[in-house]
Amino acid sequence: MWALLLVSTLPLVTPFYVPGVAPMNFHQNSPVEIKAVKLTSSRTQLPYEYYSLPFCKPDNIFYKAENLGEVLRGDRIVNTLYTVLMNLDKKCEVLCKKPDDPIKLSVDESKLLAERIQEEYYVHLIADNLPVATRLELYPNKEEGMDEEQRKDTLKDIQFEHGYRLGFTENNKFYLHNHLSFILYYHKEKLEEDVEHNYRVVRFEVMPKSVKLEDIKADERNTCTLPETVAPVPQEIDPTKENSILFTYSVHWEESEVKWASRWDTYLTMSDVQIHWFSISRSSDDNILLPLHVHGFVRRIRCRKTLPHS
Repeated sequence: MWALLLVSTLPLVTPFYVPGVAPMNFHQNSPVEIKAVKLTSSRTQLPYEYYSLPFCKPDNIFYKAENLGEVLRGDRIVNTLYTVLMNLDKKCEVLCKKPDDPIKLSVDESKLLAERIQEEYYVHLIADNLPVATRLELYPNKEEGMDEEQRKDTLKDIQFEHGYRLGFTENNKFYLHNHLSFILYYHKEKLEEDVEHNYRVVRFEVMPKSVKLEDIKADERNTCTLPETVAPVPQEIDPTKENSILFTYSVHWEESEVKWASRWDTYLTMSDVQIHWFSISRSSDDNILLPLHVHGFVRRIRCRKTLPHS
């Protein structure tokens, strides 16, 4: 907001169009593209591009043209293989390969994955320019020995993490989050009767899970089935040898009363130190700040020209 106020006071700045502020309308079953942004860690402060790790790759990889802000943040927005259609749930699908022909990680790839997991890297994705967030349900008043029914009656604190954790460590072993459960929220715009509704994406959440390759079942259409247990045997990554893995995902849609104009409110309440606030106006800041810098530069030149020479 401060930048907009400053712009309004600058007489030398000509009007300009700020992209990315108009809502994107979708119809039932319209494709909603899931893009990858980068990998980040609060421990190393070094961002890496998404495909620096052995994720499933499309045949043709397209990187979005970067603006100044994205370059400074280390963003490299790129397409992925995730297929998401508006308001159409997907129970489970293998992202690439098959259980009888999984991804074969070399020793070097396995070692790199384990290193990134140990360094607590997060993966960042976007849908309709909204960053994905991991929903955390915390029970500050939870007591030991509570069963599931008692826990439901306990007040819970809902928090969100920006992105999702690449994996986790336990007893000096490394485990990969190879299944992503996407939960997307839409707001349905009210239109006249007999007119197709407009849907707008207002939240993008993910629940990552680690599932051992041998426990993933799939048919010839790549529709998969995961163990029904709450805590399945996780997918270990042994950095000393080759590993075989599969990436899977599911999609669930929910209607929301949140309107498009308020869809950033959830992200503004995050306490996660990894939040990149400028992603809220991903392409707008550069268009706002660039005229400010140019204006200041021109004014300095004019001041120098008007100063008397000694």
